[in-house]
Amino acid sequence: MLELAILGFLYEQPLHGYELKRRVAHLTGHVRPIADGTLYPAIKRLERAGWLERRTEPGSRAAPRHMLTLTDDGREELRRRLREADEVDISDENRWFTVLAFLRHLASPAEQAAVLRRRLGFLQEPSSFFYDSDGVRPLGAEAFDDPFRQGVLKIARATSKAELSWLGTTLEELEAR
Repeated sequence: MLELAILGFLYEQPLHGYELKRRVAHLTGHVRPIADGTLYPAIKRLERAGWLERRTEPGSRAAPRHMLTLTDDGREELRRRLREADEVDISDENRWFTVLAFLRHLASPAEQAAVLRRRLGFLQEPSSFFYDSDGVRPLGAEAFDDPFRQGVLKIARATSKAELSWLGTTLEELEAR
């Protein structure tokens, strides 16, 4: 998720490390704060792979700053990762939002729609956070007296309903292009 976010933001424009960290943190929200010990090793991995370049610029009042720029290979790597988003990228909400944030960088509406169809398929599978005692049948909010479990399930159901509606509309628009 972190590497995808780095590639995605640098696809849009070159950034200094601090600005990149700020944007990634805003995208991932309070759920996953980004530490320097996580961000900068990821940047170095992407640099070693040839997907981004770093150049030093003089700082206006402080030490020199590193400007990060995506290479052509980095642009292709982002598009590949978006096209080939794995099962976890499709099913994990935070990872899915990262994919979705940069999906516009796939130029082909057919490629964009293919990724959205995979998410749609995931959302249409019966699932729950809670299952019957055999672990087979998903349980809905009405199966619980516990208002907190009911809340988890009702919020998840409303979120899924809204996303399913958005996916339907967006897929229609993409397929009309």
